[in-house]
Amino acid sequence: MRILAIGDVCGSIGCRYLQSVLPKIKREKNIDAVIVNGENSADGNGITPESAAMLFNCGADIITGGNHTLRRKEVYDYLDENEFVLRPHNLPNASFGRGYGVVDFGFTRFAVINVSGKIYFEDKTIENPFTVADELIERAKADGIKIILVDFHAEATSEKRALGLYLDGKASAVFGTHTHVQTADEQILSGGTGYITDLGMTGPIDSVLGVKSEIIINRLKSNDMSKFVLAEGKCMLNGCIFDIDENTGITQKIERIYISEE
Repeated sequence: MRILAIGDVCGSIGCRYLQSVLPKIKREKNIDAVIVNGENSADGNGITPESAAMLFNCGADIITGGNHTLRRKEVYDYLDENEFVLRPHNLPNASFGRGYGVVDFGFTRFAVINVSGKIYFEDKTIENPFTVADELIERAKADGIKIILVDFHAEATSEKRALGLYLDGKASAVFGTHTHVQTADEQILSGGTGYITDLGMTGPIDSVLGVKSEIIINRLKSNDMSKFVLAEGKCMLNGCIFDIDENTGITQKIERIYISEE
């Protein structure tokens, strides 16, 4: 089974670019399923039912989230209603949604687990991602699911790497999100788990993590706390393809992808 995981989609500009390129990618790369991180898919930040609908219309099978997922109140009920839109399972006091989802194609099923890191995040009450990941993997196995993918939404590369190694042989693939910068360390770990520290982002190239560069530069240089505004211009799509054996759940091949407008 070929599963494409796509890095954080930034605003409506990222959604529109995804819509323009994903059908071709799925066709040319023979993709069976698509996982998209959509926690920044709404303009500004967060996710709304409308931005989630755009991602599904692009071809996403399941949407994962992150620390901004609960920023918009209008998404709360939607997270309960739509089992294919996830938020990190270990967010504290989160009464809406879940971080575990199962996609059933009839001929095969796969589970997606969404957890948040703790290092460098403001909220220090986030539950331990190692413990929560273990619990959800056991839940997937109890459901008879062999293909298990983990979106680890975390800041520190050390924490991502540590969880990847910890879950080696337990999960089919572990991929990081959140930093919006694609890493070049894709590999199949010794236990058969596909791994990449961060998928990257889908959105404007000439930006700082999707935001107009001058806003971020002025914030860092002069402490100008102007409101974030999404950048415009040519876009890119970052992601990773995992070829996973349906019988064993082991990743057999991994391919990092970077596609941009000419």
